Amino acid sequence: MSRLPPIPDEKLNDSQRKVVDAIKSGPRGRVGGPFPALLRNPDLAGRVAHLGELLRFGTSLPPRLSELAILLTARAWTAQYEWYAHAKLARQGGLADTVIEAIRLKQRPAAMQADETIVYDFCSELHANRKVGDKAYQAAKAAFGEAGVVELLAISGYYVLVSMVLNVAQVPLPEGEPMPLAD
Repeated sequence: MSRLPPIPDEKLNDSQRKVVDAIKSGPRGRVGGPFPALLRNPDLAGRVAHLGELLRFGTSLPPRLSELAILLTARAWTAQYEWYAHAKLARQGGLADTVIEAIRLKQRPAAMQADETIVYDFCSELHANRKVGDKAYQAAKAAFGEAGVVELLAISGYYVLVSMVLNVAQVPLPEGEPMPLAD
C-alpha cells in the first residue's frame, strides 16, 4: 500500500483535477508513477509532469538511449516501480534484453552499441561519483553535442526525483508483479 495513494476522483480539488486532466490528455494518457503522490501539491505535480513530458518525449536522444539513462537511474536508486515501468519501454525502444538484464544485476553489459557505451559510462559515473570526468564528458559531447549532454543530465536528475518520490511514497507494483531489483 502506498504511503501517498491515489486521491479518489471525487476528492480532487479544482487544481488537482486540472493537473490530472492535463496529464491524461498528454502522451502519458494516464496518471501513474509518482503523480498520485505529487498531486498533494498540484502546482509541483503539474510542473514535474511538464518537465517529464519534455524529457521523455522531446529530447534529441532516441528512446533506446534515454531509456538506458532512466534504467541506470532507477538501478542506482533501487526504484522498483521505475524499473518495472521503464524496462518495458527500454525494450520497446530497442535496448537489448542482455543490456537491461546486466544493469538489473548491477553488472556492466558485456556488449553494447557504441552510443550505449557512452551513455552507460556517463550516467554510471554521474550516479557513482556525483560528477563526470573528462573522458566520459568528452565522449558524450562528441556523440551527442552539448545539448545532448545537458539532456542526459536532465534525464538523470529528473528520474532521481521520480525515484525518490516512488521510493518514499512506496508506490506498489501492479498486483502479482515480482520486485525486479535486489538491493
